[in-house]
Amino acid sequence: MAAPMSSVGKPSAERSPFNTTSFQKKTRSKLISIPGTRPSVQNGQLLVSTGVTSLDYLLGGGLAVGTVLLIEEDRYDSYSRMILKYFLAEGVVCRHELFVAAAQDNPDDILQELPAPILDDVAIPKPVEQPRLSVEPQDSLDAMKIAWRYQNLPKVQSALASSSRFGHYYDVSKTMEPEIRQAAKCHRFYLPEQPTHSSPTHSMRLESYSALLKSLQEVIHREGFDVAAPMSKSRNILRIGLHSLGSALWGDDLCCHDKPRNSRALTTFLYGLRALLRSSLSVAVVTLPSHLIQDRALMGSITRLCDNAIALESFKGSERETNPLYKDYHGLLYVRQVPHLNCLASKLPDHKDLAFKLKRKQFTVERLHLPPDLSETVSRVSRGELAAAATAASAASACGSGSSGNKHLDF
Repeated sequence: MAAPMSSVGKPSAERSPFNTTSFQKKTRSKLISIPGTRPSVQNGQLLVSTGVTSLDYLLGGGLAVGTVLLIEEDRYDSYSRMILKYFLAEGVVCRHELFVAAAQDNPDDILQELPAPILDDVAIPKPVEQPRLSVEPQDSLDAMKIAWRYQNLPKVQSALASSSRFGHYYDVSKTMEPEIRQAAKCHRFYLPEQPTHSSPTHSMRLESYSALLKSLQEVIHREGFDVAAPMSKSRNILRIGLHSLGSALWGDDLCCHDKPRNSRALTTFLYGLRALLRSSLSVAVVTLPSHLIQDRALMGSITRLCDNAIALESFKGSERETNPLYKDYHGLLYVRQVPHLNCLASKLPDHKDLAFKLKRKQFTVERLHLPPDLSETVSRVSRGELAAAATAASAASACGSGSSGNKHLDF
């Protein structure tokens, strides 16, 4: 059937209103482009690196901007302090601004201990070379025998690493060059240098936390880290490192008494800190001596007021330091809490047995697994050591239950 003559020769825009459509191509919203950040593939949140690549993988790719990471310190505050220095060193390399607060050590002393960045070709682990078989026939038979025994066993991947590169690598045996460290802008809060205004209605711990929160608020507003601030200059990230909050040096009695007189001082500060970070381009790492806090309910409230929470248990000075099961590690790492950001359910780690170790140049987090037995002799020795360790643990547990004359244990 022919088309009507009235429509012939007219422009296509005047032929019929049905030729137009309301469909418009949706353009991707412009994300904030800041050096040292990347969007999360899970929820689109802006992420920064902690400086420890294995810890970034464990936290879902990194720390989300506007969140708080709580680190429960080990007993000697060795490894938690090291993670804090990794976090600050990553900020120096990425040219982020820093805010360091402490009550024991001067922030300048903490900054002088930052690890030195190393080259990529040195930091990237090289593939393990295959063992070269010897020309001797006996060596060939031994190598073939070991391969036959273990060729069907699943390979254990202990290292935690992502397919995409994020963050930098550092050498803990060296300190960062002063020229690199001084190039970053740092704000310091040292509690002994802060003016005190004692009054009968406000205690010292309330003053210390309120002064810290006020100082943070001033830095965020003055330096333009507010999300609502006008885009007058290029945006940047503020990395906040708060060392050993809740200790007696901050004027807090959480670690001194079973029932502290003012247990809400720290929780009130964390509530205000998280509210302040939610509306700014800032991220905070807080260390806390949780092993000194006796009130478990209070510790649960502190954990819930933070977005991420991990705990470090060092083997130093404990029975596990000499246990053959943990000879390749220096402590255990526990994931207390993961964030729920822009999603109904957060991504939980697919492994719960985690351990950390400090190599000569690097701090890493790995999956905890038993070492393989490579020969009959090693197998017998390992079983003997494990049996002795189990016997000693059983004897210690049954020590206080009475006489141990003819008692035996049934497994």
